[in-house]
Amino acid sequence: MVQSYCLILAHTELQSEMKSYDPQMHSAEHILNQTMVRMFGCERSFSSHIEKKKSKCDYRFDRSLSPGEEAELTLQINHVIDKHLDINEKLISMAEAEGSYNLKKLPEESGNTVRIVSVGDFDHCPCIGPHVKNTAEIGHFQLVSTSFEEGVLRIRFKLNQDMK
Repeated sequence: MVQSYCLILAHTELQSEMKSYDPQMHSAEHILNQTMVRMFGCERSFSSHIEKKKSKCDYRFDRSLSPGEEAELTLQINHVIDKHLDINEKLISMAEAEGSYNLKKLPEESGNTVRIVSVGDFDHCPCIGPHVKNTAEIGHFQLVSTSFEEGVLRIRFKLNQDMK
């Protein structure tokens, strides 16, 4: 089965910007993405804006989320965080990655090696961003709001470190 993918940025200056992402928030994004895939059968976010105070992810979707779905999404994400999963990375060859991961967003000049980030057994995807070492470092996921317009579901979220 082809694994879902995480956003890969093509240009060096964009990679530097990506590397400045907050590790807690970026790690939470991985969990949000995989939870969306599992709960709703959608793809990972096609666009995201990750910042320390508040972040957002955009998904191709066909409707708004109900209040019950929002609550369940939050519950599922915090359940994963509370498992205290290790977050690891490994480098694999492009040939090996092609058999297991969707690499459509990789730039042509990516080279022969791909970095795969794993959140325990929950999520595995190519990624260049910084991450915490364990989900225990993330804090409590809080869904701030959702909106739906023209086939795009936007999820805004923040982390509450006081509720670890």
